[in-house]
Amino acid sequence: MKIRHFMTMAAAASALTALAVMPAAADDSRLEELKAQGFARVAIANEPPFTAVAADGKVSGAAPDVAREIFKRLGVEDIVASISEYGAMIPGLQAGRHDVITAGLFMKPERCAAVAYSEPVLCDAEAFALKKGNPLGLKSYKDIADNPDARIGAPGGGTEEKLALEAGVPRDRVIVVPDGQSGLKMLQDGRIDVYSLPVLSINDLVSKANDPNVEVVAPVEGAPVYCDGAAFRKGDEALRDAFDVELAKLKESGDFAKIIEPYGFSAAAAMSTTREKLCAAQ
Repeated sequence: MKIRHFMTMAAAASALTALAVMPAAADDSRLEELKAQGFARVAIANEPPFTAVAADGKVSGAAPDVAREIFKRLGVEDIVASISEYGAMIPGLQAGRHDVITAGLFMKPERCAAVAYSEPVLCDAEAFALKKGNPLGLKSYKDIADNPDARIGAPGGGTEEKLALEAGVPRDRVIVVPDGQSGLKMLQDGRIDVYSLPVLSINDLVSKANDPNVEVVAPVEGAPVYCDGAAFRKGDEALRDAFDVELAKLKESGDFAKIIEPYGFSAAAAMSTTREKLCAAQ
């Protein structure tokens, strides 16, 4: 189910006006470098529908599709993606291995302190994949913490791992999983009791598996709704600001909705909040 929020035209106009009156970036050299390079290097997680890599290597998914369109409008012809675990994305960005992260990397205060996020792009809630019938009755991360037999699989360095640990699940019962297919296989084999990802990612994974012995619990009780944004290196704020200007135009024109809503995301959800609010959330 899409997350739906209402945003007035006045609020949208206000957001666009705020962007329009932003001072011109003092240093646009990074954008010029990317134009000369002909592509931007993006970090992704291969987690549909946020990001995906086809058998022929073509990169798709809602986040890369938005980034590709915006960079094209900025004069950067294409994007080149590399797959990374969530926990390695920010270090890779800081080390210069990526120009931007476009991967469903949800905004949190600690991440906002480490990278320069764009305005919101994709919003989602959390979900569990479990054995049919949910034999352990797991509906929240606290349920997992309270059951000494429950083991959860989650992406290393991702939101789900953090939520599980914060809920009190012991480290030895939080199993780091490299990708969705591995998580599903571990669940099917009984090596974990629940696998956690955002709602859209879990639904995509379980739908493609077509396994009648796996079911989905969504949204996870007590878990917040998150939004991501394109993440740039600190010091690349001029590039981020240029990206934001085109993102605002994309939202205003309706082209943003045309890109992300076929993947199941709500454009209104991303337009109902701001980077400032998400980065301040505790």
